[in-house]
Amino acid sequence: MTGEAQPDCLFCKIVAKEIPATVVRESETTLAFRDINPQAPTHVLVIPKVHHPDAASLAAAEPQIAADVLREAGEVAFDEGIAETGYRIILNTGSGAGQTVFHAHAHVLGGRGLNWPPG
Repeated sequence: MTGEAQPDCLFCKIVAKEIPATVVRESETTLAFRDINPQAPTHVLVIPKVHHPDAASLAAAEPQIAADVLREAGEVAFDEGIAETGYRIILNTGSGAGQTVFHAHAHVLGGRGLNWPPG
């Protein structure tokens, strides 16, 4: 069920501290940790502590927590020293867009040039 921890979800297990992660920020509603396969010098994931399969379902069900994820992404950028030089927040939705963990999350990328289109 959405909103409730899922026993087979990697990110739910990280929130529950069952799987270790390099946490850089934590709030009442979010957790931010370093990506284990970074695509830029700074690559941090910001996740809601509640389970929703993607950003769209999170925003529909719990818009305040979706806003918390975005706010924390900005705070991560500031803490990591990339806010002034620029950074990207990516919310992949669905396997066709590259989503591999079906728990809503935002990627915060920076510390190098980020051309468009990505690739």
